[in-house]
Amino acid sequence: MNFAQLLFPDFSLILCGYLICRFTALNRPVWQQVESLVYFFLFPVLLFHSIVKSPLDLNAASSLIGAGLSLGLCAIALSYSLPYWPILGQRLDRRDHAASAQVGFRFNSFIALALAERLAGPEGLLMISVLIGVCVPLFNIGAVWPMARHANTGFLRELLRNPLIIATGSGLAANLLGLRIPEWLDPSVSRIGAASLALGLMAAGAGMQLGTLRQGKLLGLSVLTVKHLLLPLIALGMSRLFQLDALQTTVLLAFSALPTASTCYVLAARMGYNGPYVAGLVTLSTLSGMWSLPFALGVLR
Repeated sequence: MNFAQLLFPDFSLILCGYLICRFTALNRPVWQQVESLVYFFLFPVLLFHSIVKSPLDLNAASSLIGAGLSLGLCAIALSYSLPYWPILGQRLDRRDHAASAQVGFRFNSFIALALAERLAGPEGLLMISVLIGVCVPLFNIGAVWPMARHANTGFLRELLRNPLIIATGSGLAANLLGLRIPEWLDPSVSRIGAASLALGLMAAGAGMQLGTLRQGKLLGLSVLTVKHLLLPLIALGMSRLFQLDALQTTVLLAFSALPTASTCYVLAARMGYNGPYVAGLVTLSTLSGMWSLPFALGVLR
């Protein structure tokens, strides 16, 4: 499988956003409005739709769900713990860490769906949908918590007003209740989701300032190491611990090595943190997926 070809569309959209913002009249004020549109409307619709469209059989996939949630909790714990590591922690900017910790555990759901379908067909697509459905709420809560805590804005208040968490929570509830989007409305919702992905990636490119990465090289390297090296290794351990079959192990390994979510940038920017730095990490994570996916699916599997 050509992983570079799989990841090229995302990387090219980030590059387009960067070039358009720097060299055309569509400068930062324009993209700030785009970020608001993506954050408050387009992404919530995408998340709700992606969770609702595939029925979740929690009993049939209990082992995979347990392994996925355990992997997610380990990823969140590792990302949060970086400031407390000996020697390393003293050199990290705590505010930048609060914004970028999410890069260490969140994932690009569109790449996840495309990859699972190529690896294992409809059955793999259903398994990755189960992982998305149960992990997205956990990861969104994990992403908001350090920023709300660091800014002293009130964690519960941030959760209740965060559109991404509202969308994922309501999507999971609707799925478990058996509710579905009407067939006549599905094409419109699907197009909104496609627009959110394109605009979110382009907004990340537009907000990126490469100079910020030089100022936080150690933090960026640490977060990306958690995301693209430690998580696949933990996923292999979880597959043994939960006694997953070959197909479930393949899906979990692919899930662990995915590039981070483009919404990392939008969330950090909307909550008043160092958005340009997080946008740079999103770009590097997209590129890092070109070696972490072969590592997980070739070497570890």
